[in-house]
Amino acid sequence: MDWLYALIYGVVEGITEFLPISSTGHLIVTGHLMGVPWTKEVKDTFEVVIQGGAILAVLVYYWKDFVAQARALGQGGAAAQDTKTLWLGVLVACLPAAVLGLAFSDVIKQYLFRPSVVAWALIVGGLIIWWLEERRTQPTVHAIEKIGVKRSLIIGAVQCLAMLWPGFSRSASSILGGMLTGLDRPTATKFSFYLGIPTLGGAALIDLLRSLDQLSEIGLGTVALGAITSFVVAYLATGWLLRFVATNDFKPFAVYRIIVGVLILALVYSGNLTNAI
Repeated sequence: MDWLYALIYGVVEGITEFLPISSTGHLIVTGHLMGVPWTKEVKDTFEVVIQGGAILAVLVYYWKDFVAQARALGQGGAAAQDTKTLWLGVLVACLPAAVLGLAFSDVIKQYLFRPSVVAWALIVGGLIIWWLEERRTQPTVHAIEKIGVKRSLIIGAVQCLAMLWPGFSRSASSILGGMLTGLDRPTATKFSFYLGIPTLGGAALIDLLRSLDQLSEIGLGTVALGAITSFVVAYLATGWLLRFVATNDFKPFAVYRIIVGVLILALVYSGNLTNAI
């Protein structure tokens, strides 16, 4: 059954990683609902490692952009400066999450990876998304090259909500941070994709190197299946989300989060879903 668990995990990861609905939260609840027999250490490591598939999907999706940016750096001029500012902003935005992740990731995994914690994070995040959309003012930034380092740092600080509260969603927090600093929805979404490359990629690599022996329990083939599935589904989800936010707001995601959060709480308090780590 390991291959089936890996396949389902990969689909869930691919769909939810870049949508503002929390991949971590969905993976935690999915594991509980399926009754996956893996140890907690194996599950935690597997969930982080298959994020690598989703990150690869972003790299492939934006490959032409990255090539154009590399060429711009070689040619110099305004385009080169815009590229330098963009990637400096991405790196700066990663710093708060990197510091908190290194300091508290083990504690958070040990005490907060519970369905009830995820449920409340989904609900609160959904309410914040709805509130922000209701008070939304005219955006002033319409290209990721124009975000700047100061806005990037603020976005990175808001992203820490996802690090400290499982279920809040890294993509939701970074998109919210972008919208709060004046980015339009497509630009905030695209920057969230860019920001996920070093943030999630670094976490996946560190976890893989630290816990490679644990994954031998289920086999590297099972891990590869989960990562490949995550890659394919995430690639499709990336294109869909960018098309969606071009003409829609984030309120449907807010409603989804609240409904799912309430359902999880109902399952937990009715005894139909264990609230253990």
